[in-house]
Amino acid sequence: MIRPASSNAIHLLLLLGFVSNASTGMAQSSGTFTATGSMTTARAQHTATLLADGRVLLAGGAQGPKVLASAELYDPSMGTFTATGDMTMARVLHTATLLADGRVLILGGDSAELYDPSTGTFKATGNMTGSHGCNTATQLGNGKVLIVDDPSPFKRSASGAELYDSDSGTFSLTGPYASSEMAMQDRTLFPSYGGSDCPRATLLADGRVLIAGGTFAELYDPAAGTFSITGTQITLSNGFVKTVPQGWLDPSRASLLLNGMVLFDGGDDDLGAALGAWLYNPSSGLFTATGNMTTPRVSDTATLLPDGTVLIAGSNGDAGVTLASAELYDPVTGTFTRTGDMTADRGLHTATLLNNGKVLTAGGIHHAGYTWPPLSSADLYTPASVIPAPVLFSLSGDPWGQGAVWHSTTGEIASAGNPAVAGEILAMYTTSLGNESVIPPQVAVGGRLGEILYFGDAPGYPGYFQVNFRVPTAVASGSAVAVRLTYLSRPSNPVTIGVQ
Repeated sequence: MIRPASSNAIHLLLLLGFVSNASTGMAQSSGTFTATGSMTTARAQHTATLLADGRVLLAGGAQGPKVLASAELYDPSMGTFTATGDMTMARVLHTATLLADGRVLILGGDSAELYDPSTGTFKATGNMTGSHGCNTATQLGNGKVLIVDDPSPFKRSASGAELYDSDSGTFSLTGPYASSEMAMQDRTLFPSYGGSDCPRATLLADGRVLIAGGTFAELYDPAAGTFSITGTQITLSNGFVKTVPQGWLDPSRASLLLNGMVLFDGGDDDLGAALGAWLYNPSSGLFTATGNMTTPRVSDTATLLPDGTVLIAGSNGDAGVTLASAELYDPVTGTFTRTGDMTADRGLHTATLLNNGKVLTAGGIHHAGYTWPPLSSADLYTPASVIPAPVLFSLSGDPWGQGAVWHSTTGEIASAGNPAVAGEILAMYTTSLGNESVIPPQVAVGGRLGEILYFGDAPGYPGYFQVNFRVPTAVASGSAVAVRLTYLSRPSNPVTIGVQ
């Protein structure tokens, strides 16, 4: 863990006007939802992705039986939605992943496409090696994207897990799943039940990926390209095997907490709404129950806020009744408490943490008698503590110029006249990383992720944080190569450095 504190770096910070009483939040009386502009198209089961420029891409979804190819953009500065290019095909139950270069990877079935925010268009990319019925997509620390589904023999996936390489636009198999043998045994005993049942995948603070759902939990190690069982293996009296705890009702959402644990909440469409919530501890590999929610929920949204709490909103609950209510999970006390209601009851909607610290909830279905029409309306949630996205600093004080990023060995600026080289360690200061958080930020240099070597308090500058990272290989050289930091899926402004 290298923490340079050279006189050159300290002098630089003084020139930039760093102060010791930096504020990262703005107090509010209570958490409330307020209406914002309506979407151009009513949609449910769509995706919502925060782009590098702070806008939100909402893509696909459904209007009852009709599946949509359309997409639109939400601009937080204007509070408005505008149409953008259509996807290459209509999609629902797909995934959308922001890549290090700013494009968005859309996956569903056996096909994939990329959205380019600079042109507002979608373009097909390589096909997956097999068909996936309810895949998840997780960007790894090396920039590749892990796609996982149920293990065989449950046939939601015609292949195993796979990796997407954005450099080549191709997919390749990885794995195999560690739970396949147990899944085969369970399928023999109960042909209609078992498997991971559309698992939830969570990138852990240490770079591994937790995959949990249905009856199994396992970990993917990107360094080795292998899966291993986690949780506690339980064999029931009828011979059925599981690695998730008794009482697990297949929670619908998984959220990585600032302390590195993973919160699972609610139920799923098969088992119905549930009150229960669980915590997974990566250090012990165990699941434990935590406090119950205030309301049974299914098809809700769970959003980690920068203050460490989790916002749970909406539900497609019992008897098909959708909910407007929302609540907050406090990891310190392990309890849920009510917060303000949304302006409309919603289920199968999306929730996106914005750069301004608010949360956009959009679309979904609404219970209206014996029908569930899709919604075009959207709300903004204002937390009690509004914490903006991280900021990177430039020498000129503007949000995009030569970055205050220095060589770790000398403390000198990585400029066009003193460029960085691939593999070198650089350092910089930023804001809004969260006190005592173990979740590392991501740093993209020239559209490629660099290895994070240290992140934590900036020595001598309370309220600011230091990040040390390695310049990734194969970065194109230039006098003004973009550097951007992303934390809790929120991108900073881009600054530039020189790269040789």
